[in-house]
Amino acid sequence: MFTRMSSSVLALGLCCGLSACSTYVEDTASAAFEPVFPTVELASENTDKSGAIYQQGQSGLFSADRRARKVGDILTVDFNEVFAATKAQSAAASKSDSFELGLPVGLPNLLTGGLANGAAGNSLTSSTEQSFSGSGNAAQSNSLTGRLSVTVVRIFENGNMGILGQKELTLNNGKEYIRVSGIVRPEDISAGNTVPSNRLADAQISYTGAGTVADSSKPGWLSRAIRTISPF
Repeated sequence: MFTRMSSSVLALGLCCGLSACSTYVEDTASAAFEPVFPTVELASENTDKSGAIYQQGQSGLFSADRRARKVGDILTVDFNEVFAATKAQSAAASKSDSFELGLPVGLPNLLTGGLANGAAGNSLTSSTEQSFSGSGNAAQSNSLTGRLSVTVVRIFENGNMGILGQKELTLNNGKEYIRVSGIVRPEDISAGNTVPSNRLADAQISYTGAGTVADSSKPGWLSRAIRTISPF
């Protein structure tokens, strides 16, 4: 009885672990999207005590440029991604050939068991014919709209900035993750500190989920394993 109980507990633990697999994978991926915070000195240490109204390092009220330009700054990515792709392919091939070998008159044909009715039948013939045809087509379309604030994590020598950010939404039956990374040029950032997603270089945009809803839309682990090793 103790053995059966131990087996049941082990099976229950295995099922719970497998059900939480997607959450663990997404949480691990989220660790790579942690924001970068630069070391910021206290403002009181650099305060100019000369009594001047305008101090060095500060912008004026009407000339302030609030666009991201250094590590740790935040900017907003405006998503307007629409993709559509179609693909069609067809192929056809055919091949036919014939072969005929005439034997000398009066020479016994060992393959046919002797002479046929007359010398005209004293020959070997063969023919083959092959044909193949196939076709396939695929269509896919995706769209993603919205906004996501990201952090500048790197400044390149040419002034371009590497950005990284994610948004995690916790719902009743799972979590949703929106992640983006890429490289942006300073001149592509608008005065409102936003940049279109189609202006990102080396952009990596993902929208994934974890939890009950995400797991229910996927086949079970045993079905995936059988499908992997199945030769059909």
